[in-house]
Amino acid sequence: MSYSKKLSLFILLDLIIVWFSIYSSYYFRFDESIPSFYVHQCVTFCIVSTVVFTASMFYFKLYNRIWQYASVGEMISIAKAAAWSCVISYLLTCFLTYRVVPLHVFLRTFETTLLLLGGLRFGWRIYTDSYRKKIPTQSKALIIGAGGCGSSVAKRLKANKDSKVYPVAFIDDNSLKHRQEVCGLPVLGNRDSIVEIVEKQGIDEIIIAMPSASKREISKIIEICKTTSASLKIIPRIDDLLTGKLSYNEIRNVEVEDLLGRDPVNLDLGGIAGYVKNKTVLITGAGGSIGSELCRQIARFEPAVLLLLGHGENSIYSIEMELSRRFPTLRMESIIADVQDENRIDEVFGMYRPEVVFHAAAHKHVPLMERNPSEAIKNNVFGTKHVADSADKYGTERFVLISSDKAVNPTSVMGATKRIAEMYIQSLNNSSLTKFVAVRFGNVLGSRGSVIPRFKEQIAMGGPVTVTDPKMIRYFMTIPEASQLVIQAGMFAEGGEIFILDMGKPVNIVDLAKDLIRLSGFESNVDIDIVFTGIRPGEKLYEELLMDEEGLINTNHKRIFIGKPVNLSRASLELAIKQLEKLINEDQMVIRDSLKHLVPTFKNEYVS
Repeated sequence: MSYSKKLSLFILLDLIIVWFSIYSSYYFRFDESIPSFYVHQCVTFCIVSTVVFTASMFYFKLYNRIWQYASVGEMISIAKAAAWSCVISYLLTCFLTYRVVPLHVFLRTFETTLLLLGGLRFGWRIYTDSYRKKIPTQSKALIIGAGGCGSSVAKRLKANKDSKVYPVAFIDDNSLKHRQEVCGLPVLGNRDSIVEIVEKQGIDEIIIAMPSASKREISKIIEICKTTSASLKIIPRIDDLLTGKLSYNEIRNVEVEDLLGRDPVNLDLGGIAGYVKNKTVLITGAGGSIGSELCRQIARFEPAVLLLLGHGENSIYSIEMELSRRFPTLRMESIIADVQDENRIDEVFGMYRPEVVFHAAAHKHVPLMERNPSEAIKNNVFGTKHVADSADKYGTERFVLISSDKAVNPTSVMGATKRIAEMYIQSLNNSSLTKFVAVRFGNVLGSRGSVIPRFKEQIAMGGPVTVTDPKMIRYFMTIPEASQLVIQAGMFAEGGEIFILDMGKPVNIVDLAKDLIRLSGFESNVDIDIVFTGIRPGEKLYEELLMDEEGLINTNHKRIFIGKPVNLSRASLELAIKQLEKLINEDQMVIRDSLKHLVPTFKNEYVS
């Protein structure tokens, strides 16, 4: 039926309700025998109400509502429209007929009109809610959280006949809601009942609708849900809802990040703004996983100019376009340059004079760098030296090096080169006005070349998922979390420190693989096999975040710590780096011996 036909039908039905309300009010007021004068008044009342009521309904936009989703707001609008139309029609009728309409007639007309108007519309709402049953092709859904968000999700899923899932029950930890119904669905128990309910009800999908819950609580619930055969979905966090990034009806898959149970980082916004706002900020490696996220986070603090420096034009173009869209007033410059090019880096610093530098450009893939040690040295050692020397030369206020847990007692070339980079900026700090610091952390989820994307690719291809060793463990944090803590650590910089981020509990890589397989809707070693391939060159079974001599000092942030600065001679270190530069094209064992000389804790175990 077309909109105009539906509108005409609604208006006609509403007018019939109004006419019936007026006539029945007179009828019962005069005991089924209406005096002739009041018959004339009744007709006048009906004619006046026809015009006034129709205008009132349009004014309150009651013909623009979809009554399938009617709620309290619609009921209030109906009450307003009925009240205004009855009052105005009453006054006009009294004026036109020169006689007061009986008060009983007026009140009964209003009551009947309101009851029938609301009843008609909400009756349709109740009908669609009660009789729109589950379609055989739809999956059964269990909603965890019988609050506002959960009920909203249930309403939308029940009303949408095109939805692939249909809600059948709720789970909620509030015992007062148990054995009650929300949106016509029973609340069957608390989180301890999830496994039993999934089995009894034949649940295909679990939807976690608790956007205000902490990540730690969500993680605990996911751990329970993982033991069932149902697939897992989740409503976005309340932070994303409030900032408008996502809506209540946007249900996403549960990701590995949700399993970590790490709460959002609390930032000292005032302190960060104090050293970033209205400053020229340079980010090297701005197109990479960490570098691009640093750009997104720093852009929020209104730097005077944000310099995006990177070697790959496509990645720099991509982050430039994103920032232009999200921060239209941000002034930024995209710079294509290689940190290995000393003259080019000097030119960039001389032109822009950055006041704050975040050095994220680095080669980080351990097995690749084992096979290409000279490239790791060129980028991670010489590249860091060039950027740090320019920062010193041109009076940069703060220089923050993005380091790695692999720099601690390194067993890989990549780790050794990152340790040398740390050592160099610490030595430079002793004679520079620039505050040089490093921030050391473990693996970040979803970064390029990391384990998560590789596992997902293997699962998408049907397996097997390859794990190097069943005892392999790693520390993980999300890319935004790592970037925010790096920026926060920069605020604490006094010079020479190595900041160490709290990585939480270590994760067993086999368990991680099993979780990813489970979250993808499969069962490990049934649908997707897990195969052990052996530790690769340069890898450790576990990573460390601190060397013995560094100790650990707390900061004002509960997730940032300081490793005590180690006294290093800049002259002797520069001499050793020059010797390393001369040997860069030599045999791998010669290069490794040179790294061992610079980093005594480096375990030089080369496998050809």
